[in-house]
Amino acid sequence: MTRFCACLATTPERARSHLASMGAAVRYDAGAAGPGPGAALILDEPGHATGPFTACGRTAVGEVTLHNRPELLAALARSGAHARPDCPDGELLLRCWARFGAAGIRLAEGMFALAVHDEGDLVLIRDHVGARTLFYARADDAWAASTSLRALRRWPALGTGLELAAVRSFLTFAYLPGEETLLRGVREVLPGRCLRLADDGTVTEEHYWEPEERIGQGLREWYEGGDAPSEEYALKLRGLLEEATARRLPDAEAVAVLLSGGVDSSLVTALAAKLHSHPVHTYSISFGDELPNELGYSGLVATHCHTRHRVLSVSGDAVAARLAEAAALLDSPVGDPLTVPNLMLAEAVAGDGLRVVLNGEGGDPVFGGPKNLPMLVYEMHRGDGTGGFPDDGADAADTADTRENAYLRSYRKCFTDLPDLLTADALEALETLPRPERFITPYLRPEARDGRMDHLLNQLLHCNLRTKGAHHILTKVERLTASQAIQGRSPLFDRRVIDQAFATPPRWKLNGAVEKWVLKEAVRDLLPGTVVDRPKSGMRVPVQQWLRGPLRELAGDLLLGREARARGLFRQSTVRAWMKGEGALLPRQGGKLWLVLTLELWLRAYDVT
Repeated sequence: MTRFCACLATTPERARSHLASMGAAVRYDAGAAGPGPGAALILDEPGHATGPFTACGRTAVGEVTLHNRPELLAALARSGAHARPDCPDGELLLRCWARFGAAGIRLAEGMFALAVHDEGDLVLIRDHVGARTLFYARADDAWAASTSLRALRRWPALGTGLELAAVRSFLTFAYLPGEETLLRGVREVLPGRCLRLADDGTVTEEHYWEPEERIGQGLREWYEGGDAPSEEYALKLRGLLEEATARRLPDAEAVAVLLSGGVDSSLVTALAAKLHSHPVHTYSISFGDELPNELGYSGLVATHCHTRHRVLSVSGDAVAARLAEAAALLDSPVGDPLTVPNLMLAEAVAGDGLRVVLNGEGGDPVFGGPKNLPMLVYEMHRGDGTGGFPDDGADAADTADTRENAYLRSYRKCFTDLPDLLTADALEALETLPRPERFITPYLRPEARDGRMDHLLNQLLHCNLRTKGAHHILTKVERLTASQAIQGRSPLFDRRVIDQAFATPPRWKLNGAVEKWVLKEAVRDLLPGTVVDRPKSGMRVPVQQWLRGPLRELAGDLLLGREARARGLFRQSTVRAWMKGEGALLPRQGGKLWLVLTLELWLRAYDVT
């Protein structure tokens, strides 16, 4: 299992030198001449890279898994540009790019990051929703790109260090919500984009896909100009859910599903059991009988769907022992206490000999989960009841700032604690750096354009999809499953499912007090009513219990030790108070301390000072 690097330099020799310095296994071509593109694999990091490969006069390297190969092969055949039916996924995507440009990438459905040497430029392509990641940087008159952030960290020409603005973003969101990384000078390609990097240092970005609000689109023509019944939306969605799940099932082998007991993972389990002709294995987590859990629901679904079910017990000691390992596997830190349990689940799936694991991720950011409620209530009470802005004489900048700040506060992370958590030097340095609000303004205050999100709920979902979906949920799934040489696939993040979600009136997603109503109605016949109609409770992770017990010594050594003090980010007095449970932080004190601990572990893993 490998990852990849690509480089655009003034000569082939310089490109190969840069690639080798990043740890790539460079293929030497004695006959190479002219401009200096290069591509190579990184053999010591877990991933799904293949290449370099050549088609249509272009050379590429990528991590590409396609879910709609027949559709792409047919499109090429209709255009007269045939491809072998058995050609690898990376080559097939490259041929689509060469023949159709961005339209060919838009047609693809899958998980992919592709770097193409095209007409003297380096083109970087990331999939629609962000299932695979891709980073790039410029130094020494050269471009370098990689699916490994660690490779760019090793690049001597870059000489990178800590990006302080990204520290603030992480503490605000619990992940990095946009193109910035914690490495100065390194950027992440955003999902749904193609970047063209020229040898003169210029960058051209093309958006090949973005969700759009198209209420009623795709339903029967005789509803045009009228309002379709709710069952029509549920019926349309059901068909797309079945297609999305079927496309992600492996051929002629068993499949795994991570089953929490919530409606999202339960419906994926039910669809997999219905559509797959091979065994379906399900996996759930237990943190101990003394804590509230969803094992009753997951067990009910497993029995109902006749799966081969396993429950993994996760102790605080196991989390303490493996937290540093899990943090080091991620290209950007994720302040999610389920990271180690997710890694253990991936190990269990791989240990059972399975290669593909499905999950129910995507239901909340696509169809309207409970995380949207604080913002909806906020809008109701500050405006005229229509979701607009208050007519209180405030200018546009003031009201926009109010909305963005309300959204960031609703995360309940460290946004409001930064003045007490960060040192005076760090706060002073941050005053002139870009603020994290810039990542959400385009979604919460969209510019007038064709297909803009006019409904507040859709604006919130669009924001969740493009920030948390692409930079937390899918990133974590990809890196932890790849570490075990398996593929994690998310049917609810299917591009056509997302398009249908934004074609559905908001009232059928949040129907009164019922969240994700249309999603539940679409699968009601597949699951027990107890599961479909249950309120969302989420998995109770005993973070504070761990921090008072098996993680206490680790947290103290890391956060109060010499290395953390020398970095000068956090006030030692605040960290000590949080570790004692002091201050007005409850009940989120444990989660906030977890963010600081996660960040410190990641910085040490990447040797960033």
